[in-house]
Amino acid sequence: MPLLVNGERIDLGRPPAAMIRAYPHLEEKAKLLRSRPTQIVEPKGLLYVQQREFAVTTPKDGSVSILGSDDATTCHLVVLRHTGSGATCLTHCDGSDTEAEVSLIMSSVKSFSNSADYGRLELHLVGGFNDDRQLSQKLTNQLLRAFDLQPDEVHLVTFCVTELNDREEKDIHFPIIYGIAVNVKTAEIFPATFPEKGPDEDLRSAHILTGARLTNIYDAKKEQLHIGPYFWRPFPHVDFWLEQDDQQILQNLSTSPLAEPPHFVSHIRSTLTFLKEHPFPSRSLFPDRKPRVYRKNQDGLWEQVCSDKI
Repeated sequence: MPLLVNGERIDLGRPPAAMIRAYPHLEEKAKLLRSRPTQIVEPKGLLYVQQREFAVTTPKDGSVSILGSDDATTCHLVVLRHTGSGATCLTHCDGSDTEAEVSLIMSSVKSFSNSADYGRLELHLVGGFNDDRQLSQKLTNQLLRAFDLQPDEVHLVTFCVTELNDREEKDIHFPIIYGIAVNVKTAEIFPATFPEKGPDEDLRSAHILTGARLTNIYDAKKEQLHIGPYFWRPFPHVDFWLEQDDQQILQNLSTSPLAEPPHFVSHIRSTLTFLKEHPFPSRSLFPDRKPRVYRKNQDGLWEQVCSDKI
């Protein structure tokens, strides 16, 4: 079934500017989203999703009420929600394998819905900007085509990507929105930033830097966050990269060096240091081949669960 806007199939043959003109309400909604202040989301009740991760849950979840992700430059943040069951997925896509990723998140959301859940699948796309290499535009097109190929009807509700998420300052382009949160209970989506991106932020980032595929990190039925087990080979030339100055790291390890948030380089250095300390995660991190499991405690914060209690 096709990707729909207002019940009509989107014509993916036309350029994005023409598509936006054909659906002016999408542009208006993007303006409203861009105009909202960025909220600081504290860790209580939050499930933070890193790049190439996704999480799905429902309004019945007693532990997680907010799904969130940020630090997206050319990446896109994707929210897929079933209006009947309330099942909501958030993922942070970078274009590594878009078609397979879209199929995965579609099946994950549908697994929480049944024939008694009258409603529809609604899609919200946020992220990207007018970058020099047009990586954002490429990813926008990939996502639209991948959802258009799905066997179920998908209704595009929010389209705040690439040129609709772009600002210019001294001839340099930047995203307007770098991060979003979605309230699983109310379905509200808003610009957001997150002081805490854990648990296991460095471990999860190392998994991404070593070529991870899209990974589901949350078991909503058990209300548990599962990290790993992850395995990688020693990161090539890690000492060389750690010796480089900030500018070299920015230029070589970013898809959009001029538009990255201020903490990008320190984050990459921390991840590289972690990879240096753990060249063989099967020995140092996952000797038992089991994931690290976390559950929200009474304060709404992640707390690691002992393996014998899982």
